[in-house]
Amino acid sequence: MQAFLKKLKSMLKVDFKRMFTMPLVYIMAGVSFAMPILILVMTTMMGGEGEAAAEGFTNVWQSIGSVSGGAMGMDLTSMCNINMLYFLVAVLVCVFVADDFRSGYAKNLFTVRSKKVDYVASKSLVTFVGATIMFVAYFIGAMIGGAIAGLPFATEGFGAGGIVACMLSKIFMTAIFVSIGVLLGTVAKQKLWLSILGSFAAGMLLFTMIPMISPLDSSIINVIMCFAGGALFAVGLGAVSNVILNKTSLV
Repeated sequence: MQAFLKKLKSMLKVDFKRMFTMPLVYIMAGVSFAMPILILVMTTMMGGEGEAAAEGFTNVWQSIGSVSGGAMGMDLTSMCNINMLYFLVAVLVCVFVADDFRSGYAKNLFTVRSKKVDYVASKSLVTFVGATIMFVAYFIGAMIGGAIAGLPFATEGFGAGGIVACMLSKIFMTAIFVSIGVLLGTVAKQKLWLSILGSFAAGMLLFTMIPMISPLDSSIINVIMCFAGGALFAVGLGAVSNVILNKTSLV
């Protein structure tokens, strides 16, 4: 165990350095920040009266989520909110993993290190941090975009504690999408398009569950459920990723 932690610490140091010297995470964070500003401002500017106005955003918090028990429609507010970031997280993970195989870094690394488990664990943890940065950037952008658009910040059916629990739940759920991305990245290796398509397909299957698991009126129970689910997926799919790396060619 001590040897594994020592190797993991070394891998984390390298991966964090690589991530924060690459433009990828900054681009993703910038997109995450700009997205809610553009959505909230543009939809408010184009909003009309009657039915058109009813379909748009009526408060800032709709860009973060919905209250539990609400209508599960396919309107603007249910589609164009923070949950879109899970697909961007998949892109972040797949690009980060594919770059290792395309550059030859993974092959050189595994020539020195026979075990792949520290590689999988490091990639999962580092990209989870990147995903967290994206969600925080989106939240900040939503607050700024809501203020620019003149939307109300009033809370109905939830409070500040629910918003915090909602954000924590969504962030912990990124571990599920991160582990899926790492798994498909190890399967596809240099084929970035394949890992992204596979991650999007898996994400679509889980997408409708996100509003139910992490509503705006979330509690500590939601946070614990999402943390436990993310941890289970990370460990389970991480083990599968480790097996794939041990059983398949690295090129």
